Amino acid sequence: MQWFEALILGIIQGLTEYLPVSSSGHLAIGQTFFGLDNGAENLAFTVAVHTATVLSTICILWKEIAWIFSDLKAWFKGLFSPCIDGERFFDKAKNANEGTRYTLNILVSMIPIAIVGFFFKNTVENIFGSGLLVVGICLLITSSLLSFSYYATPRKRERITLRDAFIIGIAQACAVLPGLSRSGSTIATGLLLGNNKEKLAQFSFLMVIPPILGEALLDIKDIASEGMTSAMAGISPVSLIIGFISAFVSGLFACKWMINLVKKGSLIWFAVYCAAVGIALIIMR
Repeated sequence: MQWFEALILGIIQGLTEYLPVSSSGHLAIGQTFFGLDNGAENLAFTVAVHTATVLSTICILWKEIAWIFSDLKAWFKGLFSPCIDGERFFDKAKNANEGTRYTLNILVSMIPIAIVGFFFKNTVENIFGSGLLVVGICLLITSSLLSFSYYATPRKRERITLRDAFIIGIAQACAVLPGLSRSGSTIATGLLLGNNKEKLAQFSFLMVIPPILGEALLDIKDIASEGMTSAMAGISPVSLIIGFISAFVSGLFACKWMINLVKKGSLIWFAVYCAAVGIALIIMR
């Protein structure tokens, strides 16, 4: 991988991680264009650009992150202490303050993706090597989800419930497929459930931090077992740094922009874009 390829792929990763157009699908398109494989031979690069996008999320939403975790320690301490009144987990969740409820929602949303990661990791990796036809089909599904959520008018709620968080988590788990946008799927699902669009984008971006960090840790374990030389086959340290910086900077821009777009409800044009690219990939397969 040359430095300019790392630059472009890093920008693609940073932008498309937050825009509802599928980062995995666009990375597959970019790698095919440059004649690269799906990232297996450049494991260190994959870890670098995904870590960069997580850091960009933390930079943009650090106040929200500090808020939701501010009293989590005290809440869990009370949760596992003996309860005279027999109060159970969901009772405590119901009576918790807003910051703790928000954190619990994120934890609940992680359950489906954790199941996929632990039990279906090899299956997902095989799908990533199945060509751009799958990407095209999944982009059409992304387009349909965005269009449906744009025109649907469900009853609005101000607060994301534990049930909603779990359903949104299922959408995130399904979005491991290349071309099925994670942000598009989670935001569209949340909108269809009637959640406040001004808070939904932040929740969507925050809920992806633990899974990406968890995946990065698993990849680092693979790097340690395979050796750094094998993990960085075909990529220089300079290209690795360039890819990291470009993913981080573009991620900062895309994260902030996407939050504002969701507030305005301007996602229909991404549906048009995904449909156009999806159709083109299916025709060109």
